[in-house]
Amino acid sequence: MNKLYTTIILVLLAALYFAFGQGQENEVSPLQEKETSLSVETENVRYEIPVSTKERAEILLEQYSYTVSYNPDLCIPNWVAWELNAEKLVERESRNSKFVPNPKLPEDKAITTKEYTGSGWDRGHMCPAGDNKYHWRAMNESFYMTNICPQNHNLNRGDWKELEEACRRWAEVEPVYIVCGPINYRTPKYGYIGKTFRIRVPDAFFKVVLTGMQSGNPRAIGFIYKNEAGNNKRDKYVNTVDEVERIASMDFFSALPDDVERYVESEYNLSDWP
Repeated sequence: MNKLYTTIILVLLAALYFAFGQGQENEVSPLQEKETSLSVETENVRYEIPVSTKERAEILLEQYSYTVSYNPDLCIPNWVAWELNAEKLVERESRNSKFVPNPKLPEDKAITTKEYTGSGWDRGHMCPAGDNKYHWRAMNESFYMTNICPQNHNLNRGDWKELEEACRRWAEVEPVYIVCGPINYRTPKYGYIGKTFRIRVPDAFFKVVLTGMQSGNPRAIGFIYKNEAGNNKRDKYVNTVDEVERIASMDFFSALPDDVERYVESEYNLSDWP
């Protein structure tokens, strides 16, 4: 009888070992599980489309290469979002430089380039022309006035342009998902421009970037640029995506699984963004 009890105990111990001991060796973290699934789902998920966390006027416009949330009250976009990858970096078209009203808007809401004449502000692209040289339609639509904000000349031609160029470098390695737009404080620092329309001059601009989806190593980074002249290194403007969300009143990359979103938005490592 004692021998029987001993045999039963040994069988139970072996079962417990395989259930709890050996099984734990094969467990993966929730983030690892999400990374595996992310590498499969990238083609059908619009990671770049944000969600506003405050009420604002909006006309949502799907263009050839980007999506814009246009604010008809302020006559500038709330945000512009797009995916950039190596295929879109092929230069088939030269810069258009012809700013035109967006034909999707009714005439009484369609800004023309004349509203900026003599204002002292550049017509600053949100989705840059340099990201749209792969197709004539993409290039033409990048000059729609719904993709434009009043921007400091030095910023537009300097530090902001350098960030645009950095995004293209990152897209050569792996697709990037980009959202950018104006930051408008409650009390406008620069006021408004325009002759027929009242166009808000942004106080600052944000840009957030997500990459690493195909490789299973998702990471994100955020930037905030005041709408003023400057000649600074990129680390002067860098922020976590969480911080940009707080300032811009947006929820970025909400299509990510929750634990992955929390992870990538809470920190950044500049060495991952050369």
